[in-house]
Amino acid sequence: MEKIKREEFMQLVNYMRDNYGVNLEQKLTLVEGRLWSVINQKGFNTLEEYFNFVVNDKSGEEAKTLVTRLTTNYTYFMREEQHYNYLVGNILPNLKNTLRDRDLRIWSAGCSSGEEPFTTAMVLDDFFGLAKKEWDCKVLATDISPQVLRMAQEAVYPEERLQNLPPAWKSKYFTKLGPDKFKVNDAIKNEVIFRSFNLMDKVFPFKRKFHVIFCRNVMIYFNKKTRDDLVERYYDVLEPGGHLFIGMSETVSKTDTRFKFVRPSIYVKG
Repeated sequence: MEKIKREEFMQLVNYMRDNYGVNLEQKLTLVEGRLWSVINQKGFNTLEEYFNFVVNDKSGEEAKTLVTRLTTNYTYFMREEQHYNYLVGNILPNLKNTLRDRDLRIWSAGCSSGEEPFTTAMVLDDFFGLAKKEWDCKVLATDISPQVLRMAQEAVYPEERLQNLPPAWKSKYFTKLGPDKFKVNDAIKNEVIFRSFNLMDKVFPFKRKFHVIFCRNVMIYFNKKTRDDLVERYYDVLEPGGHLFIGMSETVSKTDTRFKFVRPSIYVKG
């Protein structure tokens, strides 16, 4: 099979940037590695043939498959544990004492295959304990990819992805299906609401604002302007004092945002 031609690659780069905010300019090797199998599987010989198939698919499903192929990374439960420690040690105690309506709103934006929102639901269950029944603290989890959302809703994971969880949580929150398969129990599964959502939408249609937003290891694919615009939309849909968590390897420009820096990868709406 021939290599991807420069003009084909730039056509894909422009499409992904304009429609999904994804910056692939320096990712030719990644594109070749991740797309040749699907190009071959679909019966095409070149990226151009496959790309034309994608843009002419009126259902939009092939475009979402393309995005999934190019942006989905390996994830696991309790990833970047420092964030959950801060949530439990600083944010939740304050909200517990100040939220009179006991309506706690958390959004996992770019939730991938579900490990992040399910971890968040477990953290909330552990923190509130028996008092949790008095709270509405379901987690909204969104992603653009129907494939990863289906995986998340199935809620079945290999054991290796549970390694960072406290051992007691594995027995409390999961059912073992086999030697290497664990399923999230319904008590936690029902605490997460999965929805399809494109973070490039210019208007976020939420009726009420969030107290916490997780958008971790998502913006690594975006150029600076796309990142800055998205961060400002997050600011607008957070309650005053609300927190934004981004990936440990990501940063928010201090000069181009209204957020206040808390510590690396954690920001607050002043």
